[in-house]
Amino acid sequence: MKLLYGVVGEGMGHATRSKVVIEHLESRGHSVKIVASGRAFHFLSQAFPDVVEIAGLTLHYDNGAVNRERSLLHNVLLSPRMILDNASAYFEEVRGFGPDLVISDFDSFAHLFARRHGLPVISIDNQQIIHRCKHDKDIQDGLELDFQTTKTFVKAKLPGCDHYLITTFFFPKVRGKFAHNTTLVPPILRKAVLDVRPTRGDHVLVYQTSTSDQQLLPTLKKLRNRSFVVYGLRRDAVEDNCVIKDFSEDGFVADLASARAVVTNGGLSLLHEAIYLGKPIFSVPVRHQFEQEMNARYLEKLGYGLSAPSLQSDTLEWFLQQESRYVAALSAHRQNGNQVLCQCLDSLLDRLVRRKQPRKHPADTEPPR
Repeated sequence: MKLLYGVVGEGMGHATRSKVVIEHLESRGHSVKIVASGRAFHFLSQAFPDVVEIAGLTLHYDNGAVNRERSLLHNVLLSPRMILDNASAYFEEVRGFGPDLVISDFDSFAHLFARRHGLPVISIDNQQIIHRCKHDKDIQDGLELDFQTTKTFVKAKLPGCDHYLITTFFFPKVRGKFAHNTTLVPPILRKAVLDVRPTRGDHVLVYQTSTSDQQLLPTLKKLRNRSFVVYGLRRDAVEDNCVIKDFSEDGFVADLASARAVVTNGGLSLLHEAIYLGKPIFSVPVRHQFEQEMNARYLEKLGYGLSAPSLQSDTLEWFLQQESRYVAALSAHRQNGNQVLCQCLDSLLDRLVRRKQPRKHPADTEPPR
């Protein structure tokens, strides 16, 4: 089967998750053409031979928060050029592929291609949980504006998919009108994480997504009796009780697997991996990014860790003193690798393609004259 797979470029979690799914699809004999933007394109093009670069939207951050105005202005200015670039990719590389079905990880280009040509389309992402599930008041409290804004955006991003597979570590009730084509599945995990054996060392793994936070290291250095391994600052160094490491997948997974706890934002990929490996999590979500705020609140609600608006040394020390109760809660988490997601996806591919009558591919259709 020929599959077009679209991957949004904002945040590397989409790319690493999609890599796992695409490897599974290829192992089943499917031919996959990938369209991706931003960092996702550069990451996936190193792993797969058939990756097309498209333009995508980006977010801008200031002092640990999404800058709504700057993000909107940048994307409005970018849109005309983005449309031209994506139209070129469509005519030159995608249309001739003639896919049987489209999969989108929050990517609009692949979704629009499917709708334009009447192809079945499957959504695989985590954002759809915001729109398609019910969330208790304590998850939304104080975040009503961000919730409604994000919910409206997610609703409009990939409408009318044949099925929505939502990856998640928490399982709210699906809204009644979406129950027929929405399935919540456990997190998608990298092979390196599935293969590693977790241990409990002395260090705390810290992942920082922004190099502009000048308070991170001074805060960690106040806890002189604690040891920290810090990723995300894009350099190698040792400063007091902090070992700073530039990123490498093998090194990061090894340090994660042997950590006693994890300090990170509210991005889902690392949360998923830490939960799977049984690591208590101190989460400082990016402000005005509702998805991260939501993830952090569910994390705390399940007893897997602590959510805080900022990283303070006294709060972090209290969290580390409570780690045994977080470890106990995490021990109840169960997941059999990526088996549930793969079984659901294989079943959907078979059902959706069989449901369609034989038809001409887009490449075989002459344009109107």
